[in-house]
Amino acid sequence: MPDTHTEVMFENELCQHLAAHGWLYSPSDAGYDREHALFPADLFAWLAATQSTEWAKHEASAKGQAEAALLDRLLKLMEERGTLWVLRNTVKVVAAKFEICQFRPSHGLNPETLTRYEGNRLRVMRQVHYSTSNQNSLDLVFFVNGIPVATAELKTDFTQSVEDAKNQYRFDRLPKDAQTKLEEPLLKFKRGALVHFAVSTDEVYMATRLSGKSTLFLPFNLGHDGGRGNPPDLEHGYRTAYLWHRILQRDAWLDILGRFVHLEKKDEDQPDGTTKKKEALIFPRYHQWNAVTRLVAAARSEGAGHNYLIQHSAGSGKTNSISWLAHQLASLHDAAEQRVFHSVLVVTDRTVLDAQLSEAIEQFEHKTGVVFSVTSEDGSKSSKLVEALTGKTPIIVVTIQTFPHVLDLIRESTYLKDRRFAVIADEAHSSQTGSAAKKLKQVLTAERMQEIEEGGEVDLEELLQAEMAGHLQPGNISYFAFTATPKAKTLELFGRPGEGGLPEPFHLYSMQQAIEEGFIQIGRAHV
Repeated sequence: MPDTHTEVMFENELCQHLAAHGWLYSPSDAGYDREHALFPADLFAWLAATQSTEWAKHEASAKGQAEAALLDRLLKLMEERGTLWVLRNTVKVVAAKFEICQFRPSHGLNPETLTRYEGNRLRVMRQVHYSTSNQNSLDLVFFVNGIPVATAELKTDFTQSVEDAKNQYRFDRLPKDAQTKLEEPLLKFKRGALVHFAVSTDEVYMATRLSGKSTLFLPFNLGHDGGRGNPPDLEHGYRTAYLWHRILQRDAWLDILGRFVHLEKKDEDQPDGTTKKKEALIFPRYHQWNAVTRLVAAARSEGAGHNYLIQHSAGSGKTNSISWLAHQLASLHDAAEQRVFHSVLVVTDRTVLDAQLSEAIEQFEHKTGVVFSVTSEDGSKSSKLVEALTGKTPIIVVTIQTFPHVLDLIRESTYLKDRRFAVIADEAHSSQTGSAAKKLKQVLTAERMQEIEEGGEVDLEELLQAEMAGHLQPGNISYFAFTATPKAKTLELFGRPGEGGLPEPFHLYSMQQAIEEGFIQIGRAHV
């Protein structure tokens, strides 16, 4: 650990690392436009370097007011649709159109796109005076091409704790100034920074909506000894060094902004019997980001034909994790720029997952028709399903009931033998009827089968065991099985040998960690 344990030294460590690894660094907030919450110099430098032709068109039509005209349009869109929308969509002006950020493409076939991606201007700025009503300052603000995407308040655990950083946001970093009642653009939900980090030398928490004293912070920690918190980091000194070494690494950070963060919209019942649309910005917890990122990297490297067991407790946020994984596997390319999977099958009985998949993926892809749902055994035999499996439908959602038919179709159809599939199995329970029950007789005891025939429930693990009984691992199918408490047979089929030779899950978020972090009780709001 450094000799001088002060916030200044802590900030220095973080900022110096980023400055040495592809970030621009501002030791002060010189050039920051606090009224509009922008760093205009980076925005215009980005456009000049990556979209000079469009900028020339814009200049010709704007008659000496090019910068002002673009800022007016950009600020209007940020107010109406939000920061995330502006980063992900084309901003159109009278005679031109601009991309405000270039996220990493799924393949490297377009050199111009890769060049633009490498040109993104990421900046960390210290002591940012963000308000026009007072002289409050945030320890750090993080920008992408002049657009603020995150803030951070830092504390050292030798003098204060992460709770002090949380309380600073709750009581001193208000989205509307308490005296003037003016909104603070940087802190305004959806319009300002997407996430706010409360950081100490030991722990990290995050919030996506600042709401004064009711602001909800979620843990953004690695977990330690099966529970909450972070392990010692002997290499870098601080337990929270993963934040700037891993999360704020350029590629990782842009991936989070481009492929994870999304705006969730839910209908919320009101006391008068009506419903109201509630919006929430979803930012991944650390274990979600880590699991999805590792799974995608493994699938890219290993190709089709492998199994992955993800042991994530209740309250882990499996619904979002599966949505992110499905989307990223559907567009995954290998080192030879070939698609790893032609389609991703998601096996679930959660209707919320079906709807959430469609909503989230439309934000990433800017198009509909990416997700096709099979909800009955008749549907599993339909021409639409065959078209989805053979065509260009990236994600197909099936129920436990229809899954066996879909799998038989993949195994037996000659026109599907050269296509590769990822199967994401969501732990679920369902009354087991119909022809799928025949599969279970191969692996279940007579007593267990009698329970099911009398109306008992069967879980997805049993069905997966049945599907794999008597079959060699198909070379064109990879299984990604999510479960909270895997059975021994599931570990045997889907686990990977650990240090002692026994099968282990590919990724673990334990029940103990979920309990200690409070998600067993409140996790329903974050799944």
